[in-house]
Amino acid sequence: MAESKKNIVLIGAPLEEGSGRRGAAMGPAALRIAGVDTILAGLGHTVTDEGDLKPLPARDLANHPGANNLQIVAAITRALDETVHEAARTGKFPLILGGDHALSMGSVSGMARYAAEQKRPLFVLWLDAHADFNSPATSPSGNMHGMPVAFFCGQAEFAPILDAGRPMIDPKNVFQVGIRSVDDREREEIAEHGVNVYDMRAIDETGMAHIMHEIIATIKAANGLLHVSLDVDFLDPELAPGVGTTVPGGATFREAHLIMEMLCDSGLVSSLDLVELNPFLDDRGKSARILVELTASLFGRRILDRPTRSA
Repeated sequence: MAESKKNIVLIGAPLEEGSGRRGAAMGPAALRIAGVDTILAGLGHTVTDEGDLKPLPARDLANHPGANNLQIVAAITRALDETVHEAARTGKFPLILGGDHALSMGSVSGMARYAAEQKRPLFVLWLDAHADFNSPATSPSGNMHGMPVAFFCGQAEFAPILDAGRPMIDPKNVFQVGIRSVDDREREEIAEHGVNVYDMRAIDETGMAHIMHEIIATIKAANGLLHVSLDVDFLDPELAPGVGTTVPGGATFREAHLIMEMLCDSGLVSSLDLVELNPFLDDRGKSARILVELTASLFGRRILDRPTRSA
């Protein structure tokens, strides 16, 4: 990925209704203010900003007691499915600016359609404190940002949000890294379906580089495409406080950049979500800037290339 310049399309998804609190809808604006477009353009990539998706609620769907704000989340899901698929189909790299994690129901589904057309498997790298493998039947809260992985794996087909015949992701093609907060029922579900989980203990015991080498080798052996979904709460909240679901003990600055640099070297990444940034809870844009720096590492910038602040 470092060797080739990308045609990147920025797609804003100002969704907050999938979470239990307001503020994530400001995420796309904060990422733009932090300079995501100018930094990527400065690395030699072509960057087009398509603005924010603002679909009308999906009134064809009945409200669901276990899926809060279903009509709004479904509308974003449908819009992203279409927009991301079209971007990938036309040779562009979809970079989704979120927005809460429910948006991945749409972004991953769109990439799954594209991968199926290419006759290649789609893998998902889920960088998150949470497994997000709930459904309305298992979710303690009903908040849909805890359901996207179950949805795109076909384990949360509770409403006709997308075509029932759409390509699903094999749960064994999902790699979850940084997990440290999982509901009891959710733990059973991910074990039953074979989701690959590398929690913080695994990272501490074996090291991030070893884990990433395993993941990259698996995807390369399958000639797969890779969608990366980066949740702010993957990082330790001391580093990135701008998220509504802080869980102590997250990834360090160095671990996160290592992941991005190794992914860049691999050339596998075909799409990216940046999710759960809540600027209202942030410290003077700190979390937004870190997300943008991590994105720059994914697209070819090395930590050693960054100018350092003089003492």
